[in-house]
Amino acid sequence: MTELHSAAWPPTPIRTRRLVLRGSEARDRAAFIELFASPEVGAHIGGPQPRDALERSVPEVPGRRRGFFVVELDGAMIGSVTLDRRPGELPDHLRPDAGQTELGYLFLPEAWGFGYASEACAAALAWFAATLPGEPVVLCTRIANSPSMRLAQKLGFTEVARFEEYGAEQWLGVRSPVTPPG
Repeated sequence: MTELHSAAWPPTPIRTRRLVLRGSEARDRAAFIELFASPEVGAHIGGPQPRDALERSVPEVPGRRRGFFVVELDGAMIGSVTLDRRPGELPDHLRPDAGQTELGYLFLPEAWGFGYASEACAAALAWFAATLPGEPVVLCTRIANSPSMRLAQKLGFTEVARFEEYGAEQWLGVRSPVTPPG
């Protein structure tokens, strides 16, 4: 199995019709703090974080790690897409011995409802498929998060399991790599 850590990082920026996916930079810090302090965003990730704590703890260049893409619109960060190894201790793994890569995404509330998450996630998944051919990707979301459930379906994820976590019913889906006809 090829690992994400063996891929060149950060990759060349990925350009879509409206967006740029790139590695993080110092100019993203304020938007990063806004993202994690947002009550609307926090409703889906266990609650907002206190802004003053974020101001003290967020590094000058936040999110600088493999698998973390800043999503930029017209030169400004509007969200992030991540491709991370799902920790082995989390429930309902497909391959507990190896773990899986999990797609995650967070967008500022003012960017919701315009299809940016779909566009950015599709681009990140295409990059991942080209970089690590044959590797499946999982996605976990709360069942009650209807927009996220619709996005999972649109991106081609199929249900693997439902389970209780963080006081809510969760949905785990997998997007299997497309096997070229042979």
